Amino acid sequence: MIEKFGQISSELIFKNPYWDYKKDVYKLPNNENGEYHYIETSGSVFVIPIFNSKLILVNQFRYLNQQFSLEFPGGGINPNFSTAMNAQKELSEESGFKSNKLSLIGKFNPFNGVTNEFCFVFLAEELIKYQANADASEEFEILNLTVQEFEQKIADGTIWDGMTLAAWSLFKYSKYFKEIM
Repeated sequence: MIEKFGQISSELIFKNPYWDYKKDVYKLPNNENGEYHYIETSGSVFVIPIFNSKLILVNQFRYLNQQFSLEFPGGGINPNFSTAMNAQKELSEESGFKSNKLSLIGKFNPFNGVTNEFCFVFLAEELIKYQANADASEEFEILNLTVQEFEQKIADGTIWDGMTLAAWSLFKYSKYFKEIM
């Protein structure tokens, strides 16, 4: 049995509104001390919106990759609100829709060696058109794709965002996919 590594100390190196960069000192299995650097977050949400049997995606420019990325609406969690409230917020800000039927599909960690983040994935149905109100740093193009079109964009590399791919995998193997697709 593997014993949990015991934390000796934790230090905040840098903080911004989205995440904390931390360094922990911990006890290794051989009783020596080790250092672990990581990002601590409140988590994130991703929403798979379905409207008229089509998936709604946002195309936005990603600075670090210097290219556009076709993604499901999503973003960081404000810890003052529930995950469902955060999902509704991201859905309306990025897609211009609100959902009357929001279902939690599951969660995943996008990079478990670097962050403690969990991303909660929601299915959004019974959508109502709403005025999108994106953050100042965001600009979106909205696309409506059939499942076949969406999966073709995965196959040809157009969809490369890991969070979108993981969210789709959770959805595709969930009871919801079988019920509505």
